[in-house]
Amino acid sequence: MNFKLTDNRFYRCYLGMLPYVKPYAFRAILAVTLCVPIGALDAVIAMSLKPYTDRIMIEKSAQDVWYIPIAILLFAIIQGALIYLATYLNAWVGEKMTRDLKFELYGKLISYDATFFDRTHSGEIIFNFNDQVDVASSQLLTKVKLLISRIFSSISLIGVLIYNSWKLSIIALIVMSCAFVPMAKIRKKIQGTMKKVVDSSAVLVTEYNESYSGNKTISAYNLYQHQKSKFWNILCKVTKGRIKLSQKTAWLSPIMHVIIAVGIGISIAYGSYLIVSEQITSGNFVSFLTALIMLYNPVKNFGNNVKEFQLSLFAIEQVLEKMKLEPNIKDKKNAVNLYEFKSEIQFENVDFSYDNGKRILHSLNLSIKKGETVALVGNSGGGKSTIASLLPRFYDVCHGAIKIDGINIKDYSLESLRSNIAVVFQDNFLFTGTIRDNIMIGNQNASDEDVKNAVKMAYLDDLLNSSEGLDTQIGERGILISGGQKQRIAIARAFLKNAPILILDEATSALDNKSEAIVQKAIANLMKDKTVLVIAHRLSTIQNADKIAVIEAGQVVETGTHEELISAPQGAYRALYDAQFARGNSHHSSNSN
Repeated sequence: MNFKLTDNRFYRCYLGMLPYVKPYAFRAILAVTLCVPIGALDAVIAMSLKPYTDRIMIEKSAQDVWYIPIAILLFAIIQGALIYLATYLNAWVGEKMTRDLKFELYGKLISYDATFFDRTHSGEIIFNFNDQVDVASSQLLTKVKLLISRIFSSISLIGVLIYNSWKLSIIALIVMSCAFVPMAKIRKKIQGTMKKVVDSSAVLVTEYNESYSGNKTISAYNLYQHQKSKFWNILCKVTKGRIKLSQKTAWLSPIMHVIIAVGIGISIAYGSYLIVSEQITSGNFVSFLTALIMLYNPVKNFGNNVKEFQLSLFAIEQVLEKMKLEPNIKDKKNAVNLYEFKSEIQFENVDFSYDNGKRILHSLNLSIKKGETVALVGNSGGGKSTIASLLPRFYDVCHGAIKIDGINIKDYSLESLRSNIAVVFQDNFLFTGTIRDNIMIGNQNASDEDVKNAVKMAYLDDLLNSSEGLDTQIGERGILISGGQKQRIAIARAFLKNAPILILDEATSALDNKSEAIVQKAIANLMKDKTVLVIAHRLSTIQNADKIAVIEAGQVVETGTHEELISAPQGAYRALYDAQFARGNSHHSSNSN
């Protein structure tokens, strides 16, 4: 392991991780403390060789030294037991830390606003929030354990060196100091390359995810060669980075070997002189040389550990950086609870743009009274779905305000705001599990009777015909059921939530006519006694709305009932209606031909 005790980066990383070690401080400290005798016991063999060599090899006498081999064996057994205990404690604390870190990071991850997920690849999330945690926590105590054992091993071995010959010790320590010079130079050089390797590894994970999720598209468009070529390019980039990293670090070990060999050679030469001049005994020299080799051996291998150590530091930095991230959308300090929606929702001069800077909404004004069904219509890209995303604060407005009962929604707590809003999306996400699991997301304390009623109101009876009923597994993302069934599960989920405000974001636009008819009946049940905001693609589905707002280029250009808007021959709604009606007739004519 290579580091400098004065390295601020080293201290920042390890001090930053201390709060996560604290709950397991006793075992962590015990694991580290055990490294003191583990390291110190390295000197036993070297120290014992002096009397053993002088008595057996020089004096040819075995008296008083017969116990040395037995003592070495006993000390080795003790050291082995301590190593096992320290390794187990290290693994125990490391696994507990990994669990805690992943749990805390996951809590942060799901609290982030939609903007974070818009700009972050799935591979980056998996890599940074899962894989890097494994590296960070597992390596933390391992490196500390290695550091402590190396320090005390070095101290005890240096003590043996000085005891046997202070003159030889000076030479040995000067050479060892020279061995660390190349390490100091390489550390900064490899950081940029290491970041590129880590980033490209995250891209690789993203590619796996996309290949899994897009497997049908790959098959339908015969993208096998295209995907393989794309994957090959990413692999080559990762491989190139790793080879470059090895290229920048691999020369360390050979240089260390040469420097250490020089140190040992000088020590042997000068030691021979000291023996001949009777300044030290042969036992002193054998003991010294053994301690020197034991001290130098880890130094020779430092070059091989540079990459691993730097990767562990980088992983710790990444984890600590993620811990500091805060969601952009969160509760104000004195947020109030929205206990009951009483009168009106108001969009007042609302401006909004995504990260790319393009303005989506421009000074938009819209009011929705309690109990009203308000439909948003308009061409794609006009901002309809954006309006629906702003109400539950998936995003925050850039300028203007959205108010519920006269209070800015930013002044409400997020939990209470979202508790009053149910959303049925165009493509509703279903979690791996059963039908029951996914319906009860709406209210996890719902009774069986409530669930059965939600199933009935959502016209989900056809899904209950299987032997498993509500406990039928639906597969990952609901892959085992149809689009219409997914929508009805989402509607049943919204029934259980029973929120006073309902958002329907093009909930039927992706369905065929038969599925749409069933889902529309379920939606009609869901809309009863609710304040509803409908984003509609098919104008035939919203003709009974209390108010229709036409959205063009991020602004409300017309409002009124269907009858009022259709009667304006030059109006925007009439143009949309005529265009859709013309497409419908054209489709009907082509079918009849």
